[in-house]
Amino acid sequence: MSEHEDLTTASANKESPVTEVVLDGETVPVEPRPAVAEAIFGDRVDVAQQYADALARDGETLGLLGPLEYPRLWTRHVVNSALIAPLLNGTVGDIGSGAGLPGIPLAIARPDVQFTLIDPMERRHTWLTQQIKSLDLTNVTAVRARAEELFDTHTFDQVTARGVAALSKLIPWTAPLVRYEGELVLMKGKNAEAEIEKAAKVIRRFGLVDVRVEEVGTDLDTEPTRAVVATVA
Repeated sequence: MSEHEDLTTASANKESPVTEVVLDGETVPVEPRPAVAEAIFGDRVDVAQQYADALARDGETLGLLGPLEYPRLWTRHVVNSALIAPLLNGTVGDIGSGAGLPGIPLAIARPDVQFTLIDPMERRHTWLTQQIKSLDLTNVTAVRARAEELFDTHTFDQVTARGVAALSKLIPWTAPLVRYEGELVLMKGKNAEAEIEKAAKVIRRFGLVDVRVEEVGTDLDTEPTRAVVATVA
């Protein structure tokens, strides 16, 4: 069986919701969809459910999720990724997309924004391509490449990334992909301010201005998240 056929088989069963998975012979519960998902995804919440189910089914096999992530799959990954949706517009590149985080949840929440999922690994790229088709995400494309391989061919209004690297490494990979006066919207944790301070030299070198931390989701019944937002000037 080819790799493509293997991945197709892994994603073929679309019965939902997935409530548990078997990992190394042990049954692990999958977090049920929280009520806040309705507020975030609106009438597209069923599409988000389909994505969460696919992620649960294929996550360990493809190295998309660790075994501890299933009981918090929605709050930690799907909902958390989608929280920055209000910050986005135009065309958005998702660097190191991996399991489609944050790009796929964002694309579901914002069908008016065009997303490009960028990841260099073949298996992940194949899975992302399958999910785009399965979920009928007409506002998403997947590109198999490293970010730096696209500097001469791709330009976006905004670039995002989640859990890829510290700002000092991430900025050189992302800023060259942003148009003049476009934005970086990089998801970060509680140490976002400290990362900005450590990356001061890189921020100056790449001409970033109005660098700030945006906290989003504070008005929702979920843990908020943070994004380092900066204008590329």
